[in-house]
Amino acid sequence: MFDDRATGLEASGEKLLVACLSKVDSADFRIYIENHTRNPDDLSRKQVRIYQLYSRTTGKHVQIMGKKINANGDDGGKYALLVVETETFGSHIRIKGKESEHYICMTEKGKIVGRVSECVFVEEFLENNYTALVSAKYKGWYLGFNRKGRPKKGPQTTQKQQEAHFMKRQPKGWVDPLEEFRFTTVTKRTRRARSHTFH
Repeated sequence: MFDDRATGLEASGEKLLVACLSKVDSADFRIYIENHTRNPDDLSRKQVRIYQLYSRTTGKHVQIMGKKINANGDDGGKYALLVVETETFGSHIRIKGKESEHYICMTEKGKIVGRVSECVFVEEFLENNYTALVSAKYKGWYLGFNRKGRPKKGPQTTQKQQEAHFMKRQPKGWVDPLEEFRFTTVTKRTRRARSHTFH
C-alpha cells in the first residue's frame, strides 16, 4: 500500500513538473516571437529578392517611378526592377523600386502611391498560379491596375478581379545569385549536366 502511494505521489509530481516546464517553454517561445517581430535583426526579419511583377491585365510589369506607379513597365526596365522584402513570419512583404527607392503604398482612401517610408502588403497565392497583394493595413483592399496600367483604388478591387492578379518574374537577363546557388547535391548526373551547360 505504501508503494502504491509513493508511486502515485511520484506520478503526480512528474505531471506537475511537465506542466510547469510546458508553461515556461510556451511563455519563452511567445516572448521570443514577440521580440523578433517587434525588434527583429536583419537575418530573422526579412529575405530580400529582386524580381518583376507581371500584370495579368496589361501584359506589362509594375513599375515604381517615384511617387507614380503604373503597370506599363517593359521586361527588364529599370523602374520595373523591384526589391521585395519578405517577413520570416507570415507572408508580409514590402515592395520597393530598385531605381526610385520608393515603396508601393496605399493611402487611407485606397490610392496607390510611391513613398519613401515602407508599407506592408500580404501575399495571397491563387489557384491560377497568380498572386494577389492585399494591404495589411486596409483589409480587403488589393493592389490592382486597369487595362491602361493605371492603379485602381483599393475599395474598387477584389481578389477575383484580373486587375489584382500578378505573376513574379525574373527580369530579362537577370540572375538572382541566391537562386543560382540553391542547395544541390552534386552527383555524377548533376556534374555531367553542369559540364554540358557550361561547355
